[in-house]
Amino acid sequence: MADKARVGIIGTGWWATTAHFPSVQAHPKAELVAVADVRPDILGKAAAKYGVANTYTDYTQMLDKEELDGVVIAVWHAEHFAVARSCLERGLHVMLEKPMVLRAAHARELVELAQQKKRQLIIGYPWHFTPHTLRAREVIQSGELGKVLFVNSIFASAVLQFLRGDDKSYGTLFDYPVVGPGDVYADIEKSGGGQGHLQVTHSAALALFITGLRPLSTTAMMENLDVHTDVVDAMAVRLNNGALATVGSIGTVRPGDGDVLTTQIICEDGQVALDSIGGTGSIRHKDQSLETFEPLAKEGIYPKQVTAANLIDVINGDAANGSPAEVGWRVVELLDSAYRSVADGGRPVTVEELYG
Repeated sequence: MADKARVGIIGTGWWATTAHFPSVQAHPKAELVAVADVRPDILGKAAAKYGVANTYTDYTQMLDKEELDGVVIAVWHAEHFAVARSCLERGLHVMLEKPMVLRAAHARELVELAQQKKRQLIIGYPWHFTPHTLRAREVIQSGELGKVLFVNSIFASAVLQFLRGDDKSYGTLFDYPVVGPGDVYADIEKSGGGQGHLQVTHSAALALFITGLRPLSTTAMMENLDVHTDVVDAMAVRLNNGALATVGSIGTVRPGDGDVLTTQIICEDGQVALDSIGGTGSIRHKDQSLETFEPLAKEGIYPKQVTAANLIDVINGDAANGSPAEVGWRVVELLDSAYRSVADGGRPVTVEELYG
């Protein structure tokens, strides 16, 4: 391999230009070789802003013509599977934005393909990299606190206008270096769903990443309010060790009121509480001592550039995959079963059914 990892970016929309372009270009051991997007106007604006010469409106042409070591994929949710599969088939390391895909069978196929090709598939979950998350994971998975009995996950966020297809009403709350998300989150054909695929994917991933557990069945209710996609989600999940989990989320927080992302894990011999928006948390140990986490600095609470940087470090052999696809796969199982439960009147849907 060359002295620098040769990276391409597929998708030049809001999140790619906010997080991934700056991350790749700031990394001392990476070169942003080429970018692709089906929208020529957005592609041109992104390439001009970040000084990228090689651009493609067909990502397969980029994959065929450019010598790449890895790619960042930040396209519409519904396109994740096809694009990631094409990249893995060509032997590239991949950083794939969340949600990994929309169907459990597709997630499993990508995990198996990455293993077959001996390539790393990283899923875009920045909260997996914070020291508080990693400390909670270390303690839970060490077995020190005993069996996980119950998990409670709550994510309340200011995304309602996005789900309405309006990316202008939030003013300066969100940074749009090139373009906003437009109406993509309101378009079910592109996004697959609303609050579940936009936000629950984060909170569920945190719970499964920390505990190392996976869902067996999900019973869900969702409310769309006045939009076409789900805005309020409530899920009851049975996990593979017998534990139960409640996963709740709502997208109606008013700008300035403050988002909420909390994860509580109750075990036989202690418990973990994380406030991922506040950057704090605690662990009640078996001996009843309380370990409290120092508040993270603002820039460390949601390290949005870390996943693309992890791709580069993986390519260069400088780090392991910090957000493995196996966790992303289990999150897709949870969400796939949740949406199917809602479609079937709230019936419990087993993960096994997803592969029938």
